[in-house]
Amino acid sequence: MSEKPDPMTVPFGTVFCDWMATAPSEDGEYRYAGKVEPYGDFSMSPAAHALHYGSTIFEGLKAHTQVDGSLAIFRLDDHVGRMRQSAAQLRLPVPDEALLRQMIIDSVEANVSEVPPPPGSLYIRPTLIGTEPNIGAAATPSSEALLYIVNCPVGDYFKGGVRPLTLLLEEQIPRTTPQFGMVKSGANYAMALAPTLDAMARNEAVDQILFATGGDITETGAANFFLADDDRLVTRQLDQSFLHGVTRASVLTLAADLGYEVEERPIELDELEDWASRGEAFLSGTAAVLSPVGTMLRGNAEITFGDGQPGVNTLRLRESLVAIQNGSGGDPHGWRTTVRS
Repeated sequence: MSEKPDPMTVPFGTVFCDWMATAPSEDGEYRYAGKVEPYGDFSMSPAAHALHYGSTIFEGLKAHTQVDGSLAIFRLDDHVGRMRQSAAQLRLPVPDEALLRQMIIDSVEANVSEVPPPPGSLYIRPTLIGTEPNIGAAATPSSEALLYIVNCPVGDYFKGGVRPLTLLLEEQIPRTTPQFGMVKSGANYAMALAPTLDAMARNEAVDQILFATGGDITETGAANFFLADDDRLVTRQLDQSFLHGVTRASVLTLAADLGYEVEERPIELDELEDWASRGEAFLSGTAAVLSPVGTMLRGNAEITFGDGQPGVNTLRLRESLVAIQNGSGGDPHGWRTTVRS
């Protein structure tokens, strides 16, 4: 294979591993040959359902090199479960749990040599696309699909590593349609793209938009949002309007383990200034891990959390999460799946 750039020096998700796993469906059942194949292009009909009606879903999870030299996938079964849920929501053929799990493991094992050392990791992207060639099926789901897994060696998601981010509050434009927000589909990310890019064009300091449509703070275009202080951790309660993040769930569990009072509830916009004067804010996601928020822009106002630098509680929670991911700490909740001993 050709020489590749150092994944720690290029944008997240732009370097791809040599091997992938694929499984086309036949009569609604996925047919996996039980072995990986070289990474490469595949062909599909120009009339494929995914190209016209957006019948695509995906997952994002990571494998981490452990301190003992082994390799482990973080919360594999939770991601498998969420992908199957997304497939059902889009009425795509739902992959068998054991098959999807094995395909992910096979792809990771095949690409072990490309896993970068910590703090790098192997990003895993299972994808499912509707392939039925039928452009008259706007109101009909695709009866056939292709399931595939590709891997990327990655470094930090946000340029500059662990640094305070600047968020812009968006109070008018919705993040996505309410009943569709919990589905991990490309359409949701495309919907957030234009307002995010427009905001960045107006102010180059903006890293992400925090969607607070009608005053309802939910998430950014790619991560869940938290407030924290020495005693409490607060995040928006789950519903169908935004993604049920696996990292979000991990942070809530770890916060409770560490003695924080966990609150899942609406976050009022007027609360932000009070929290900024005495607490912290951060984002969570598979790619972002835990990313501190330093500044929030709301209209002409600028809200700075603390001294604008990563807060002690954010870093404490991040370190607790990373310790489980890289094996430097225990795994009391059974979140690691070892794929190479």
